[in-house]
Amino acid sequence: MDAPSTAIRLNPFKGCMGPESCPEGAPVPWSPYGRMLEERPNFTLDPLFHAGCYYVQDSSAMYVGHIFRKHLQGFGPGIRVLDLCAAPGGKTTDLAASLREAFGSSFTLVANEVMKARAAALRDNVARWGDAAVAVTSADPAVFGRRMPGYFDIIVADVPCSGEGMFRKDPKAVADWSPELVRMCSARQRRILADVWPALKDGGILVYSTCTYEECENDGNLEWAAETLGGEIFAPEDEFPQHGVRLTRHGNLLKAGEVPGEGQWVGVLRKGARPSKNASATGLPAQLGMDPSDRVLAIDYSPEYPLVNLSKEDALRYLHRDALRLGEDAPKGLIIAAYRGRPLGLAKNLGSRCNNLLPKGRRILMDV
Repeated sequence: MDAPSTAIRLNPFKGCMGPESCPEGAPVPWSPYGRMLEERPNFTLDPLFHAGCYYVQDSSAMYVGHIFRKHLQGFGPGIRVLDLCAAPGGKTTDLAASLREAFGSSFTLVANEVMKARAAALRDNVARWGDAAVAVTSADPAVFGRRMPGYFDIIVADVPCSGEGMFRKDPKAVADWSPELVRMCSARQRRILADVWPALKDGGILVYSTCTYEECENDGNLEWAAETLGGEIFAPEDEFPQHGVRLTRHGNLLKAGEVPGEGQWVGVLRKGARPSKNASATGLPAQLGMDPSDRVLAIDYSPEYPLVNLSKEDALRYLHRDALRLGEDAPKGLIIAAYRGRPLGLAKNLGSRCNNLLPKGRRILMDV
């Protein structure tokens, strides 16, 4: 089997479509902004990566975004989308770019991750991407079902799975695999779908995906959701067979070794007109906040400050959270430290010195 590949997805809303701003590569067939790289560069030492000009994402994982875009046509401005199992943020940023291209700023995208540590990484990646219509939450799927019945037009659920599609690049996935793990994952996936199902509006779309090849976690669970929760499975299209994408009964399967990327399966379900047995009445919730213990983290743009372009060396020093000297002509007070016109973060120029205000969690740890 070939070695793992490297792919990136460009951020079209940061002017990152040319070789002067992002690494070059061959197009990913199912992603307009996906690029396959011939070799893996050191992304940590590229300020444009930290500026959110592109996201490093497996090319197979981009297939979920392709299926998502195919189902946007039935919706209009004001669409509400939940990315349920969102960390570390690859699919979230893909959805955000697709929604902004289709609807401008008239959409809401909630990116959720139940595990707090992973939610922190999600928050940082979403902040780098820089879309104000995205909010990050850390809540159990059942919270959405209880608090936000019928609220979302589309739910994307890339659920935790037994991970066979990651065997090529993740030895731990191989070591952890067992038939018992498959059974446990299948049951957990059903619990996740049942818990979040009331939050999907009648006629809404569920995009369900995994990174395993197990039938019971893929087609089997989509069938279970259709029969138990009430929905209609969309027949998959035979797209990109020349690029190794397979058809299964109810979805598309990408297998490592047959496609450049890792393993991915995706299928689609439309919620039926009848609610499930445990569904609440639909309608907008009176309060969109979660329980006080849940964190709702909306991206908030700061007021416009003067933008100061840094050299690559100074940009890396800034990202290392080192002190900077900006020169006598630099504006005093709060400024936006930038590289090639793309903001990296805030700093406070006092003249004799410049205080680095980059959040500690985003600091480059390696020597620069």
